[in-house]
Amino acid sequence: MVCKGKAILALLLLAAQGAGTIRAQANAKPSPAAQSQTRSTPAPQTHPEGAGGQSGQAQDQTGAAQNCAEGPCDATPQHIAIATPAPAPAPWLWQDRVQWVANILLAVFGYAGVMMGLSLLKKIDRQTQYAETAAQAAADSAQAALAHAQAIIRSERPWIVMTVEPSRSVENGFTVTATNRGRGPARIISAIDQITTAVDQTHLPQIPHFDDAAPNAALTSDVLLPGESIGVKSFSRDEVKGFCGSDEKLRRVEKWEELILLYGRVVYRDLIAVDDKTTHETSWCCWYIHGRQKSGMVMAGPPAYNMHT
Repeated sequence: MVCKGKAILALLLLAAQGAGTIRAQANAKPSPAAQSQTRSTPAPQTHPEGAGGQSGQAQDQTGAAQNCAEGPCDATPQHIAIATPAPAPAPWLWQDRVQWVANILLAVFGYAGVMMGLSLLKKIDRQTQYAETAAQAAADSAQAALAHAQAIIRSERPWIVMTVEPSRSVENGFTVTATNRGRGPARIISAIDQITTAVDQTHLPQIPHFDDAAPNAALTSDVLLPGESIGVKSFSRDEVKGFCGSDEKLRRVEKWEELILLYGRVVYRDLIAVDDKTTHETSWCCWYIHGRQKSGMVMAGPPAYNMHT
């Protein structure tokens, strides 16, 4: 960069010196026109004829006859032109010197200003990049902190999990139980269930339907502390015949040509949450297995019937 600056300064000096010389020659006054001086011989004179009857005549260079006085004629001089010498250059006044120095200083200061401006722009660009990197890092940190806080909130909230347990009082009876596996208390808002038959689990509707089912009012407003459980739905072998309604359907159930499926949904809320409008939902589905002498019930159903929010 220093070599480039010296080269530019030298070029500016040469340009300024050439400009001063041209200006001095232009301000010089033109010299008068060159005058040429010529010498000519005196006017021809007529002389008397010499001895021998011959006239003393001579011819000049132009071929005209000239009379010479008893002697040779003078040689005719050549035309001589004298050119006026070139005028001396005008003196370099102090005003022009000051102006020249001022132009040089302006050029140097302008170059220095341009270089300083470029350097400042580069520094600003680097600072902008640093600021963008710091802002992105801060945004990433804030996002990570938010995710961590949400994870803590989720870990501290109640989680209701559905399980199937054999009934202690009814033979071949089973109870669908809701258990709070979270760290906070839960308040049950609503609970609803449905029982149906299908050829297999894949023939269930994609979304659970509760058209003719009524919510279980007995479970509304119940509070489950961490680790506590509550029965949501009970079903036993004695209820199969009443549910089928006909011997043909009962025979199909006994031969497993049709499956008895129970499904439902429990809606609850975090009891100590700041926002009391946020609710959570747990869906469940069970398959009642009707055997010849014994029965069973297991969790089953597609993912849409076993969701947790």
